[in-house]
Amino acid sequence: MSEGSLVVVGAGIKLVSHASRETTAVIEEAEKVLYLLADPVSKLWIKKLNNTAESLHSCYKQSKPRIQAYKCMVDRILNYVRKNLNVCVVFYGHPGVFVNPSHEAIRLARLEGYHADMLPAISAEDCLFADLGIDPGKSGCQSFEATDFLVYKRRFDPSSSLILWQIGVIGELGFKRDMAYNLSGLYVLVEYLGEFYDLEHEMVVYEAAVYPFCEPDIQHVTLGKLTSARISQISTLYVPPKVSLLDSNMLIRLNLKS
Repeated sequence: MSEGSLVVVGAGIKLVSHASRETTAVIEEAEKVLYLLADPVSKLWIKKLNNTAESLHSCYKQSKPRIQAYKCMVDRILNYVRKNLNVCVVFYGHPGVFVNPSHEAIRLARLEGYHADMLPAISAEDCLFADLGIDPGKSGCQSFEATDFLVYKRRFDPSSSLILWQIGVIGELGFKRDMAYNLSGLYVLVEYLGEFYDLEHEMVVYEAAVYPFCEPDIQHVTLGKLTSARISQISTLYVPPKVSLLDSNMLIRLNLKS
């Protein structure tokens, strides 16, 4: 194994309070810290823990594909690892959920013989389950990025819960500062979901609380009114399941029916 190392961690969703003790210790002990966080206070917290902290946000360029920004982040991360430094990279939320650079940096670091790990953290999905009172084990749960869900026509079961991420930027592959949500993409989503649900089917537009003592943004809307809801770049759509029908033959096979 080479001398350098990489540990990717998550700061969680809610400012500072979601960071685990293990995550905090790794940040403090690292020889170099890189971060990509959603709010200015968290950035100050990271820099207080470790004065080597450096933002990865400069990798984003106006109107350029986000995949180019991800490659820039991976290159910058590995540049410090290759200098045989113990590197810690901090991402917003869970570092393995919708974070392309974390997985690619770990993959390449290991390929080059460096020790690389990821620590778990609280994700927006964890917050959603808690705030909406949802048990994903009750009826099952399906989770997709909204653009991916549409362009690949992902198969799903309407009798299970459905979570769609990033419904405000459907079809947007580039980075834009202060980007307004894509209303045309939202209309496409409503049209597609209308093949499986009634327009009166109630769902939730959700945004987790970022700061302590703040409430999450929870909007109950019907599918037909979805395009009139308050939508941002971080809005998530939760679609409750339709009524499930029991399979009587399977009940008999499993000795669950007298």
